[in-house]
Amino acid sequence: MNRWLLFKKFFSPLVYLGFLTLVGTFGYVIIEDYRWLDSLYMTIITISTVGYGEVNKLSDGGRIFTILLIISSVGLVAYYLALVTRLLADGEWSKEYQQFRQRKYLQKMENHVVVCGYGRNGRQACEILRQNDVTFAVIESTKVAAPHPGDVIIYADATRDEVLIEAGILKAKAIIISLPDDAANLFIVLTARQLNPSIVIISRASYDQSVNKLKIAGATNVIMPDKLGGAHMASLVLIPDVQEFISLISSQHNDKFQITEIEVHNSLHLGQLNLWQKTGCTVLGIKLLSGKYHRNPEPAYITTPGEGILLMGSSQQIRDAVVLLG
Repeated sequence: MNRWLLFKKFFSPLVYLGFLTLVGTFGYVIIEDYRWLDSLYMTIITISTVGYGEVNKLSDGGRIFTILLIISSVGLVAYYLALVTRLLADGEWSKEYQQFRQRKYLQKMENHVVVCGYGRNGRQACEILRQNDVTFAVIESTKVAAPHPGDVIIYADATRDEVLIEAGILKAKAIIISLPDDAANLFIVLTARQLNPSIVIISRASYDQSVNKLKIAGATNVIMPDKLGGAHMASLVLIPDVQEFISLISSQHNDKFQITEIEVHNSLHLGQLNLWQKTGCTVLGIKLLSGKYHRNPEPAYITTPGEGILLMGSSQQIRDAVVLLG
């Protein structure tokens, strides 16, 4: 239910009750020539049906006016009580309050991940993010049968600009787009890149021909779950222990173990840098300026400014490496 509509529905009877009080007060002043305080007193005891005695004996006109006032107020109070009971019984007020708290939470959220789609792939992504204490917000178009407690879910169309903005796309560090429709994913990639040019965009693709289009539109990486699943199963046959270890390190990210990329700003000799001895970090590879990767670089390798070093280690070891790399 629209928040303004609920507010209007809840408070409009109170406004009408205030108006009725004013009408009653002026009515007794005009009809019975009461003092203002006496008129207000008569109006309040009449509307509330308390039943105290009259201030002064009423004329016929005053009695007719009092009858109309009682009928109007009793109907209004009965309607208001029924409305409040229904709002509380149906949980509408509770749902709106929860949505209000969620909107406040989203406004404060930053450096988080936006996940579009809460299907099989979206849930798996959320599970990994949750295990690694990464804050995220989900956009899903249909009601989720059993969402994880505590997950922030916006039930709306992720292709709309205002929905992405509500999810905090302007302050997010990454967006995961896992809708089953490649056309919708392409549209979200374009919108997300326009709204936040520096955001990391991970998109799902169902067809080979969609991969290049998504990358041209601005996706940082494009994943094809079907191909990835098949490759993973084949690897489990060929190198089961290695593949299991790779799956473990790719899904874990905590203080004891992280894999991260650090951009270098100087020409550095890896052998002389000796990160393993000085920090305990392991150099997995180098991300070249071309975007390709040089895996397991030799100690004689000299970095070029702008390249990225892929490191594996604890959070403290990586912080030490950042200091060492300058």
